[in-house]
Amino acid sequence: MTSEEIKEILSPILAGDIHIEQEMLEKYSHDASLFEVKPQVVIFPKNSSDVQAIMKWVGENKKEHPKLSVTARSAGTDMSGGAINDSIILDFTRYMNTVREIKDGVGVVEPGCFYRDFEKETLKQGLFMPAYTASREICAVGGMAGNNAGGENTVKYGKVEDFIAHLRVVFTDGNEYLIKPTDREGLEDKSREESLEGKIYREISELIFQNKEKIMSAKPNVSKNSAGYYLWNVWDEQGQVFDLCKLIIGSQGTLGIITEIGFKLVRKPAYGSLLAIFMPSLEKLPEVVGEVMTFKPDSFETYDDYSLKLAIKFFFDFFAQMGFVNAIRLGLQFIPELRLLLVHGIPKLTLLVQFTGENKEEVQNRLAELQKKITHFGLKSRLAKSEIEAEKYWEVRRQSFNMLRKHVHRRRTAPFIDDIIVKPEYLPEFLPKVEAVLSEYKLIYTIAGHAGDGNFHIIPLMNLESPYSSDQILEISQKIYTLVLEYKGSITAEHNDGIIRTPYLEKMYGAEIVQLFKKTKEIFDFFYILNPGKKVGGTFEDIKNKLIRKNN
Repeated sequence: MTSEEIKEILSPILAGDIHIEQEMLEKYSHDASLFEVKPQVVIFPKNSSDVQAIMKWVGENKKEHPKLSVTARSAGTDMSGGAINDSIILDFTRYMNTVREIKDGVGVVEPGCFYRDFEKETLKQGLFMPAYTASREICAVGGMAGNNAGGENTVKYGKVEDFIAHLRVVFTDGNEYLIKPTDREGLEDKSREESLEGKIYREISELIFQNKEKIMSAKPNVSKNSAGYYLWNVWDEQGQVFDLCKLIIGSQGTLGIITEIGFKLVRKPAYGSLLAIFMPSLEKLPEVVGEVMTFKPDSFETYDDYSLKLAIKFFFDFFAQMGFVNAIRLGLQFIPELRLLLVHGIPKLTLLVQFTGENKEEVQNRLAELQKKITHFGLKSRLAKSEIEAEKYWEVRRQSFNMLRKHVHRRRTAPFIDDIIVKPEYLPEFLPKVEAVLSEYKLIYTIAGHAGDGNFHIIPLMNLESPYSSDQILEISQKIYTLVLEYKGSITAEHNDGIIRTPYLEKMYGAEIVQLFKKTKEIFDFFYILNPGKKVGGTFEDIKNKLIRKNN
């Protein structure tokens, strides 16, 4: 079925916009990943009724036109290729982007709402949803839910999955359902229903209960994980709660299309500040991480020398979004660091340790105590005296990947080992081995991430025009993921599987668990209508064939 035919059929039944112009299709051929896949149609649904109509139509026509599929997309910042596909793309940011309600500690929001806009509304009531990403200024909540995002507050608060009160989801039958936690009696009631929702509750609960030991033994032994389907999270034995939201969150739109999210909100602490620790090498990193974590910080982040160099080199561009006055004010805060850099050079890593609280003096005292505690490492550090002083460090951390994408030429940012995680106690052995693999291939790369979780975002710079680039990506991935699994970690802590990691799920979990993932997919979506090739069915050939073949 051609793009023109799809548009002609759907236009009379949708209130939203349908685009098939080449310029638009080219734009939606990319997200923040290494891949390029051109869709046939881009649709901006105006409301849930549009989503339901699209899903019903695709379901009715899938057998005759097997290449039809639907991929949900919000801000397009996904680094795994999860927001691109070759059929129908649904972009929620144009219309389905409103904050519907903030009441009784729950923020109800549509998937196309940017996190920055959502937070502005929640802060009016002194509340926030703390599981935001480092890319908080450019990401939308739908993508955060699809990927089960985490970020700088994960050490204290957890991930998106921990903040879901309810979801509204359109399944492949074209109907919208309210999904929320239920007790065993509610599960039994749901399972007796004749709808697709009833079938899902019935068959998923059977799959989980019949394979309970296998599923629980497969759960990665790390603080966060976005690989595969989270079958181990759905049934809470202790609380006797069955929560299908725990499966839909992080599923990258492969099980249903989310049309509304109810986020649990928490009180925003009155004051926060941080200690910046400058490390000339990675040598003492594991020991420093261990000592810092005994203080139970709210956030414990890191970025490397390359990120800092980009921030200095492209200062005005870096802070352009803040406005001229704020940029200058923030820039002045870097003067002490410039003096430090001139004397001691650019540190290999900058660690950011943040505490929050209701009392400024108490927070500052805790930071001062930590600063004193780590003096035996012989590291330079700086205690932020104000929120604006702390903000300068956060801006470097939050914008590092975006800056890299914009300002590196003749090579391309290559996020393919961008989200590995192991328990922090394994870092002394693990990190040198990772560096040894990267050194073998003589790659330039940046490191940022969440030191407190042992979660590192490693972004190599590569020449994708080289005919050997895809082979190199696959070779390096195999070696790094072998190391990750040797230390009982996860191949993705928060960025999810998408095109780039789906083929490695069998390596991580084994064939038996991957078969359970396949059964899960087919319980929700037997005909593979929803975002095919992600989570289930993706191949190494997909990685090779869909790779962008040009540099920046």
